[in-house]
Amino acid sequence: MSNPQILVIDDEPKLVHLVQEVLTATGFSVLSTGSGKHAVELVAVEQPDLVLLDIVLADETDGYEVARRVREFSDVPIVMLTAKAREDDLLRGFEAGADDYLTKPFSSKELLARVRAVLKRARNATVASPEAEIICGELRVNLARRRVRVGEREVHLTRTEYNLLYELAQHRNQVLLHEQLLTAVWGSEYRDDLDYLRAYIRHLRQKLEPDPANPKMIVTSRGVGYTLACPEDQA
Repeated sequence: MSNPQILVIDDEPKLVHLVQEVLTATGFSVLSTGSGKHAVELVAVEQPDLVLLDIVLADETDGYEVARRVREFSDVPIVMLTAKAREDDLLRGFEAGADDYLTKPFSSKELLARVRAVLKRARNATVASPEAEIICGELRVNLARRRVRVGEREVHLTRTEYNLLYELAQHRNQVLLHEQLLTAVWGSEYRDDLDYLRAYIRHLRQKLEPDPANPKMIVTSRGVGYTLACPEDQA
């Protein structure tokens, strides 16, 4: 990808200037706005390769709302910028369609690492396996169309949620270590971000499990990892 275009959505001029300097110095093209409404229009018109989106904006539209509106028409990777990093904040961002988080204050090195990692994940979309479909009880994962169903209900997953489920499904009935999942889905630089993985697993359960508080599909091996538990005759 030559000169990927990054849209920075933040109403702090100093931060925007810093981010722009760092990104342009390493070959990225940068657009910026502090308005949520204008941001949605820019995504539609300019079709950037990645969006850096602050949660708190100057107008009445916050970052969560911007992400939700963008997700109505675009699958562009979204990295949310936030001073908060609690699990509830992560979940709210994932629900809105965020792919990653970057907590303020951050270094230039961390910014570049996150941007490159998310762009790499977006480029390297999961390659379908020889199986056309993975069936795990009520769960069906159509690999060719990247569609997921639980019973008769179709489940919409973000790219990252799908990649996480795909990794679990490819190794169903096996315990995948925390580090394995983080490295496979997000990259080696994320291998120690256990809170990040837990938040994503929790959100995935909310979408897939009949009773997310008592999961039967995505099972925890405490302190070790997670398993997609399937009837043995479907494994």
